Amino acid sequence: MKKTQNVTIKGTKDGLTLHLNDTCSYEELKKELDRKLSNSSRVQEEQQLLSVKVKAGNRYLTQEQQEELKDLIRQKRNLIVEDLETNVITKEEAERERQETEIVPVAKVIRSGQILEIVGDLLLIGDVNPGGTVKATGNIFIMGTLKGIAHAGFEGNDEAVIAASVMKPSQLRISDCINRAPDQVPDEENRVMECAYISDNQQIVVDRLQVLMRKRPNLTRFEGGL
Repeated sequence: MKKTQNVTIKGTKDGLTLHLNDTCSYEELKKELDRKLSNSSRVQEEQQLLSVKVKAGNRYLTQEQQEELKDLIRQKRNLIVEDLETNVITKEEAERERQETEIVPVAKVIRSGQILEIVGDLLLIGDVNPGGTVKATGNIFIMGTLKGIAHAGFEGNDEAVIAASVMKPSQLRISDCINRAPDQVPDEENRVMECAYISDNQQIVVDRLQVLMRKRPNLTRFEGGL
């Protein structure tokens, strides 16, 4: 009977990909990984640094185990670990991911001095008055007038966007980028729903809502985006 390989090494134009068996014991996996990397002709012959991607499948790896595997690979003189992927996450990580992708609807007016902060995407049905602040780890959608401060992706999500029926903010923030209010704002009669996003040159751009279909095609789970 053919013996199951616990580690499969595949060479790519970018380096190596290590596929790890997710049914064997962790100790068996470590031993075979060390042996195969030591015997790999490409690892021994290559003089330049090789990028390594590790795919652990359905095996849960603690943070300590992940670091142990990375250290084992780095001990080989020309290997650099670029990524370690596993399909398994903890309940806490799953709950956090659910919260971060959830749309939280709020119907109220955010008045001066008030701060509304949520985890996930914010759907505000109401206005943000001057002096008011709304913050979200994800996107911010305002079905009303934004005259205060809006801070989307405040935990470092550069892909987050801000949209409002009337965009007249005192300040826009996305991740670590800040955009103050423009000196001149067009009349409300001529305005359509607008959005703000971080451009390729790391500047916050305010544009028509329709551009999000092109700029952020993965904004929704529905086919075709917005």
